[in-house]
Amino acid sequence: MHRREFITLLGGAGAWPVAARAQQAAKLPMIGYLGSATSSAEGSRVAAFTQRLRELGWTENRTVAIEYRWAEGRIERYREIAAELVQLKVDVIVAGSGTLAAMAAKQATTAIPIVFAFVGDPVGTGLVASLARPGGNATGLSNQTTDTAAKRLEILREVVPGLRRLALLANVGNPNSALEMHEVQEAVSALGLEAATFEIRRAEDIAPAFEMLKGRAEAIDVIGDPLFNANRIRINILALGARLPTMHGAREDVEAGGLMSYGASVVDLFWRAGDYVDKILRGAKPANLPVEQPTKFDLVINLTTAKVLGLTIPESFLLRANEVIE
Repeated sequence: MHRREFITLLGGAGAWPVAARAQQAAKLPMIGYLGSATSSAEGSRVAAFTQRLRELGWTENRTVAIEYRWAEGRIERYREIAAELVQLKVDVIVAGSGTLAAMAAKQATTAIPIVFAFVGDPVGTGLVASLARPGGNATGLSNQTTDTAAKRLEILREVVPGLRRLALLANVGNPNSALEMHEVQEAVSALGLEAATFEIRRAEDIAPAFEMLKGRAEAIDVIGDPLFNANRIRINILALGARLPTMHGAREDVEAGGLMSYGASVVDLFWRAGDYVDKILRGAKPANLPVEQPTKFDLVINLTTAKVLGLTIPESFLLRANEVIE
């Protein structure tokens, strides 16, 4: 038996030298995952994404490699991580969540395909030329947060009787948050509410913001942001301490103690992001893959939080909810 054939047989028995195994792994298509928050904060999203990849024939560490990088809610880390993924020569970059992560990836490369899973307004923020024809190296899914802003406030007013004064918690350094704030302000005016915006740019700004809003609001609308995702438990603890109901755009915030959320199903969006990655790894060009809109919207409420706040949720409202957490 030739030596090469003998080594091949040993490889089939799982006895390859480390160097040989590393060489094989290096040949796998590689996905670079730019996570905005932490692995635990984005756990359900990653699980949905990798599940869809498996369904399409891409098994992590067997038929595809995934390099995860986590910004931990720090916007300044996005460019650094994007540059690192470009240096690794990944085959596709997945901007895990948020407009800024996708923009950092696009600024880092015009050659490597980018799939964004969770962007509010990809056209308005300049990520793509149009939804139908993205035109560059980026495509993916929009979560339409600007389109659901008014609906969130309408729902919040149903649950908080006599709501008049609203606090808006926003990271104004995020361009998508700025776009969403415009929609929220219009909804506030249309609903006859008073609203005060409390700006947060760093984790250190969260506690002082809650000190400032005491006595000035009857509920809080938390404008979705990676910084808030990384600090969602802290935000909800402070809100409960101030006895203020919170409205969010994602289910994970309600799992972490928020009162309720309404918006596109984030898990569904990440599951569908797997389809984009599959097509790109098989040769499709991002420029020719239209940006898709959400098809599933979730209304989620946390009854335990409602009880702590002394809120009675109407049965008719509970019947409309997609999920009730107790």
